[in-house]
Amino acid sequence: MKKIAECLCALLASALLLASCSRKESPAAAPQKAAATRIVTDHAGRDVELPVNIERVVIISPMPLPSIYCLYMGGTDKLVGMHPSSMAAAENSYLKNVYPDVVNVPTGFVKNGAVNVEELLKLRPDVVFYLASDTALSQSLENAGIKGFAFSTSVADFNTIETYANWIGKLGEIFGDTGRADAIIKYGREIEKKVGGRIAGLGEEEKPPVMILYHYDASGMKTSGVNFYGDYWINASGGKNVAGELSGMPQISMEQVYQWNPEYIFITNFSPYLPEDLYENAIEGYDWSEVNAVKNRRVYKIPLGMYRWFPPSSDTPLCLQWMSKVLHPELFGDVDIDKEVAAYFRTFYGVELTADALQAIFNPARAASGK
Repeated sequence: MKKIAECLCALLASALLLASCSRKESPAAAPQKAAATRIVTDHAGRDVELPVNIERVVIISPMPLPSIYCLYMGGTDKLVGMHPSSMAAAENSYLKNVYPDVVNVPTGFVKNGAVNVEELLKLRPDVVFYLASDTALSQSLENAGIKGFAFSTSVADFNTIETYANWIGKLGEIFGDTGRADAIIKYGREIEKKVGGRIAGLGEEEKPPVMILYHYDASGMKTSGVNFYGDYWINASGGKNVAGELSGMPQISMEQVYQWNPEYIFITNFSPYLPEDLYENAIEGYDWSEVNAVKNRRVYKIPLGMYRWFPPSSDTPLCLQWMSKVLHPELFGDVDIDKEVAAYFRTFYGVELTADALQAIFNPARAASGK
C-alpha cells in the first residue's frame, strides 16, 4: 500500500508539473495587442476601416458638420481642413467665440467650390468626411488613396432634429462617446413634441402660406420643395409650403412667386440678401412690392448661432421654437425666444450671451453666406 501511495504521489506531481509547463508555453496566455483599426459603416452603406486613434480630420461636407464636430469634440483638435463655406459661417457665427481656433483651420484645398485632391493630400488626413451623394468625389478620394467617410443629409427624411442626432451617432462610432451631445438630442426631441402638440389643433385655413428663399443671388432663386429641410421647418412649425408640389431645391421665377403670393418669406444664410433688400425693392430685375409677405413686412432672415439654423445643427431646437413663434405668435405667446436662446447657450455651451450677441444671432451678416 505504501508503494502504491508513493507511486500515486509521483504521478500527481508529474501531472502538475506538465500542466504548469503547458500554461507557460501556451500561446493563448500571451498578452493581446489592442486593435489598431475599427470598422464603421458610413451613410453610403460602405464598411470603412478607420484608425482607432484618428489624428487628422478633414471635413468637406455636409457644411454644418465642422461646427457639430467642434461641439462634439470640445474644440478643433485634430481638425486640419474644412470647406470655405463652412468657414464663412464660422467666421460670422458664435462658434468662433467658443472655439477661436476654428478660424485658423485650412480651407485652401477647395477652390471655386471644387476639391483639389493634390492640395488635400498635403493635409495628410486620416479620414475625410464628405457628402454621401457626391459619388464623383468619393471616387476621387478612393483613387488618391484617401480614406473617405460619407455623411448623408437625407438620412432622416430631412427632419433636422433627427438628422443631427444621426450625425452625432456616427461621430460617436468613429471617435468614441464624448458625452457632450446626448442632452441636446433629448432636448430637441422634447421641443419637437411640445411644438407638435400645440399646432396639432390648427385647421388648414390657420396655416399661413410660407416660402423659403434657399439660394438667392445674381444667378437666380431657389426655394425648398418637399424632400428638403425647408418643408420640414414649415410643416413642423405650423405653416403650408407654397412649393409643396415641387421637390428638392428647384429654381423659381418671380412669376411663380406672384402666383404663390406667400404670407411669410424666410431667407436662409446661404443667400447674401436681407429682408430690407426685399422691403426696399433693391434687387435689380426683381419686383417684390406686390408680394403679401413684403407688403406686410413678414420677411425674416433665418438666424445663425453656432451655425446657420436652416440645415441640421446643434441649434436646431432653437430654430423650431423661433419659427413657430413667428408663424403663430398667439399660440406661442408664453415663449420668450431671447430667454430661450440665452438659457440654451448657457446650459449646453457654457456661455453667457450678451444683448449684442443675441442681436447678432437674430440678424446675421451678409458675409455669412460666403457669397
